[in-house]
Amino acid sequence: MSEQYVIRRAVVEDAESLLDIQQSVISEGDYLITVSEEFSNTPTQQRDWINNILENERETLLIAETDGKAVGWIVFHTQNRKRMTHTGSIGMMVRKQYRGKGVGTLLLQALIDWAKENPLIEKMSLGVFSTNHRALSLYKKMGFVEEGRKINEFKIADNEYVDDILMYHFVHN
Repeated sequence: MSEQYVIRRAVVEDAESLLDIQQSVISEGDYLITVSEEFSNTPTQQRDWINNILENERETLLIAETDGKAVGWIVFHTQNRKRMTHTGSIGMMVRKQYRGKGVGTLLLQALIDWAKENPLIEKMSLGVFSTNHRALSLYKKMGFVEEGRKINEFKIADNEYVDDILMYHFVHN
């Protein structure tokens, strides 16, 4: 039997669950800019972060759950610059054991649906490691298009670099 997932908007009480997912994904060390020793968010900081998102009508934070357990999340962040109020960036994390099971697709589709209903949002952007083939495939499948590439943007080790692929999706086409 396949697992059933529920996508819902985050609440402040989700802080510990989201923090646990974030720490888990960061500890893998594969596809994020942040490395474990740089990440030190506390539950209080996580609650404040969630609260700030909930208070901003141009931002959202969605959670994927199965059997009442959070297994992934996606966030849409904006900037407070007047000329950028129509756009924002996406960040997504899914627990390793739930990848390849449609969780990322559900989260991204729910975010796109939210953005289509939000008259303030016109463009969604993201950056993804050029080595993260699974994520690149998902983003392309969901209508995101590469708009640029920062060559050797991330230094993984001596003489080992990864490009940052910049992608976008216009919401109201």
